[in-house]
Amino acid sequence: MNACQRLKRGRLRLPVKQGTYFRTIPKHADRPVLILLAEDNSDHAELIQTCFHDQNLLNEVRHVRDGEIAMDYLLRQGEFENPATSPRPDLILLDLRMPKIDGLEVLSRIKSTEGLKRIPVVILTTSDAESDVAKASDLHANSYLVKPIGFEDLCELLKDMGFYWLAMNRVANPEES
Repeated sequence: MNACQRLKRGRLRLPVKQGTYFRTIPKHADRPVLILLAEDNSDHAELIQTCFHDQNLLNEVRHVRDGEIAMDYLLRQGEFENPATSPRPDLILLDLRMPKIDGLEVLSRIKSTEGLKRIPVVILTTSDAESDVAKASDLHANSYLVKPIGFEDLCELLKDMGFYWLAMNRVANPEES
């Protein structure tokens, strides 16, 4: 029986805190992992946050409702200029169809900006169009996930995504070169 099978059957325990599912990406001594959720649909955002809450996510999720606000946050502009109150996210969940600046343009800007380009960006969208998948890949999205229709399926997808990105995957510190 391999490790995945043992994990699924409860015979392999991962080093996570009791009663929680996620750990941190980089090991921050001063704060939990920060996830930036860029999602214009408030119902979808609420469902995503509910799934994380139901999974005992200890990390912080900050929600922005359009691409312009996402870029303001990431570039520390306007109301987000203070790094103490607007720290860089460790993971970005990015919808494609957003007002003001669409998700593909946000992705392009993130991946071409020093200090941002190493932050993992997971596209989380309702679009399963091959052209969107290809464009996101060309722009260096770290992952492309299609939101399932059912709440339980969405929670399972987010659980798996969170396990990979927040517990297993290692990323370079975006602030270091």
